[in-house]
Amino acid sequence: MDGHEILWSNTIRYLAVYLVSSKNFSISLDCAKKSFYRAFNAVFGKVGRVAWENVVVELLKSRCLPILLYGLEACPLTKT
Repeated sequence: MDGHEILWSNTIRYLAVYLVSSKNFSISLDCAKKSFYRAFNAVFGKVGRVAWENVVVELLKSRCLPILLYGLEACPLTKT
């Protein structure tokens, strides 16, 4: 590393999933939640109260939920 120190980190990003250092395999969903809310606010800011409710829900399901659910099939979700 050219004489530079390697900094210790508690999380690492791999394929848009944040792995957390712990005794058991665990991930962090904080960034996914932030991205979900960012996408929802962008969609809702464009259509807002102009669009019908079912249109907003379909936009939420097609544009925002994939951001939140990406990679969760491979990660066990248990409450710690």
